[in-house]
Amino acid sequence: MKNIVLTVACKSTRGIVAAISGYLADKGCNIVDSSQFDDLDTGMFFMRISFISEAGASEAEIAKDFSAIAAPFDMNFEFHSSEKRMKVLLMVSRFGHCLNDLLYRWKIGALPIDIVGVVSNHFDYQKVVVNHDIPFHYIRVTKENKPQAEAQLLDLVSQTGTELIVLARYMQVLSDKLCRQMSGKIINIHHSFLPSFKGANPYKQAYERGVKLIGATAHYVTADLDEGPIIEQDTARITHAQSGDDYVSIGRDVESQVLARAIHAHIHHRTFINGNRTVVFPASPGSYASERMG
Repeated sequence: MKNIVLTVACKSTRGIVAAISGYLADKGCNIVDSSQFDDLDTGMFFMRISFISEAGASEAEIAKDFSAIAAPFDMNFEFHSSEKRMKVLLMVSRFGHCLNDLLYRWKIGALPIDIVGVVSNHFDYQKVVVNHDIPFHYIRVTKENKPQAEAQLLDLVSQTGTELIVLARYMQVLSDKLCRQMSGKIINIHHSFLPSFKGANPYKQAYERGVKLIGATAHYVTADLDEGPIIEQDTARITHAQSGDDYVSIGRDVESQVLARAIHAHIHHRTFINGNRTVVFPASPGSYASERMG
């Protein structure tokens, strides 16, 4: 029996959980995992429920009458089948560590997504991408042609049915218009030295200042550069004995892991944008393996 996920966001009030669980029980469903969060600051309620239909009903059949339950609570809700893989478009420039890591995880089944293509403003990774039987799209970006380049990107998103864009060290700033149009559907990765170490060679700057923690942050992209809601972060400890090259190597490793975990959370519908923050429900014990294999 396949898992189905229901996500809910609405104003917090009494009776939400009872209404949802009662509805699923009436539909012959068994809840296998449930997470919820009440934000006392905003008054918002978030919930993710994973369940199976013991009657073998489809996602559409179960969802058909749910609007009547959702209406009194003004719920934003979605049903997702575990059999449907999210269509993801990767974007990269000249640093390939995150791209290569994602391609490997995808290849071994650790990241259950459909990679519909890789976009780059350089040709550095064309061969790598093509060797994975994934379409490679070169979109040249300059100050003069940026609107045309973004129009080309949006055409590609439409043609491929892209549901998520991942900036795997794509080094071009996206326009406000594109960020708004794809709100909540673009994930970026960057080092966590901002704003202390902006510009070129942040790891070199960190080395010269004797930084003891190297970090990375994955976040949703907004019009405010590198200030979107944070999905995932991590750090690695550094000692005085490590070189500038060590900083780069360790930093890239952390970036790759953080980005992969952020994508994993998003594609399994465990993330909710909550104003300038996110609610990210962890994978419960025993559920990670099934999520990993889709």
